[in-house]
Amino acid sequence: MKKISLIGLAIIMLSIFSCKKDIQEEPNNQPQQKTLLSGKQVSEIIQQTYDLNGKFDWSMVEPHVLWSAALAGEKNVITIGYGSYNDYAHDDKKSPLTNQTKNAIVSILEKYEGKQKKSIILYDDKELQYMDVLVSKLETVQELRNLQNIRYIEPVTYEFSEYSGQDTRSSSGCSVSPTTISYNDYTTLSTGAKIPWSYSIHKIPQAWNYSKGRGITVGVIDTGISPYQQNLGSKFDDYYSGRYVQKYGTYIDSYWWWSSNYDGPDDRCGHGTSSCSSVAAPNNNNGLPVGVAYECNLVSYRGTSDVVLNDYHERKGVTMALKALARRSDIKIISMSIGYPWSIGNIKDAVKYAYNHGKLIFAAGGTSTSYTNWYPVIFPASMSETVAVTGIEEGNGYSECDVCHTGSQIIFTYVMERSNNHHQPVVGFYNNTSEYFGGSSVATASTAGIAALVWARYPYWNRDQVLNRMKWAADLYPYKSSNFGYGNINALKAVRGY
Repeated sequence: MKKISLIGLAIIMLSIFSCKKDIQEEPNNQPQQKTLLSGKQVSEIIQQTYDLNGKFDWSMVEPHVLWSAALAGEKNVITIGYGSYNDYAHDDKKSPLTNQTKNAIVSILEKYEGKQKKSIILYDDKELQYMDVLVSKLETVQELRNLQNIRYIEPVTYEFSEYSGQDTRSSSGCSVSPTTISYNDYTTLSTGAKIPWSYSIHKIPQAWNYSKGRGITVGVIDTGISPYQQNLGSKFDDYYSGRYVQKYGTYIDSYWWWSSNYDGPDDRCGHGTSSCSSVAAPNNNNGLPVGVAYECNLVSYRGTSDVVLNDYHERKGVTMALKALARRSDIKIISMSIGYPWSIGNIKDAVKYAYNHGKLIFAAGGTSTSYTNWYPVIFPASMSETVAVTGIEEGNGYSECDVCHTGSQIIFTYVMERSNNHHQPVVGFYNNTSEYFGGSSVATASTAGIAALVWARYPYWNRDQVLNRMKWAADLYPYKSSNFGYGNINALKAVRGY
């Protein structure tokens, strides 16, 4: 999502040529083939499924493919979602049907895997209805698929990019290099803090006369915050005593699924630092770019190592972060400039859980290279429980940025790209540095900042009232574009009401 890449995996999916080999379905009255497919063969089936349907989900493939994907890489882990989403409204109170289904899952695992429960179940979520389990037998997957009240079964450790021949996981969306900000790309406040050029288009400086986000807490789930950037640390509340920044880590930096080595809240990628800056960087005399809601509180969760949620620990880390933010009454808004091309069951569960706790969740619509920016809106922005945001170019009319995705699920746009390809200035990874931040990542984080301005102005409103005011203050309202949603938000109109 950063600069020219939000999600390298989307690039991979769209640049691979369609596989020519036909995958023949076996007749229902014939026993299913038991030969294990290779990881590459699974990736070819994924690609064919996408080419045929315009989307992919693990529910669209046979148990044999699921089983093969689970065993690829010798990790053997699947995630099973069961029960009803209605249970999420009542923490720790699962319905009798949900508990009955869970017991049936355990019975199947013990019967077909020939092992005790404690050696099969890796993780059993206490709030959400899902568990991570070890499987080795095709029969296990087949029987689980036939069980009633199962919402999804996914080979959570299968990584499409690993078998497609183009692995871009290591640097997706990451950059820690400082950039000199052109003097044409900012103005200054009386303190000397820089106002990014894009703010004036959305009338954010004018909105500051009514609201600066004070009293509202925004949660950002990303790659964390740099320990070397004081403006998001010790100098966060220089001029506005009482506001706070909190940093947590739910990501485990390990190849092994069984590892429990949490590596803390510190950003090692740069993307999370930029996202947090866009929302809440302070207005002080350091001469650095200021955030949209520069008096709001900030809670950062390092839930992932980069923007592509393709790793077991990244998916679990983001899920845990969503649950933690959902349970906090002070958190009003969640910003997620991260994603994946198709749905991830446990993260989908956690998004619904946070939504049921009243959170206003912003998610990035997607970013990739210019020849694949027609790729659909990515997950979790594709969910109805999130507010999908994408970036557009400066100028008259609506034109997506060079690397931004559009589609019917987009709710808002944000201007973040100039004709010279400069993006929005943010504080850098290191003290006293700045850089440019682009794509739907900066669009999402900045729109979350606008939401904080509105909610601080009307602190007794609920999520729907805040969101409806933002829609009302957008350029295209009451109409909704098939690609750009309600368009750009006028922050002054949103906070003022006229």
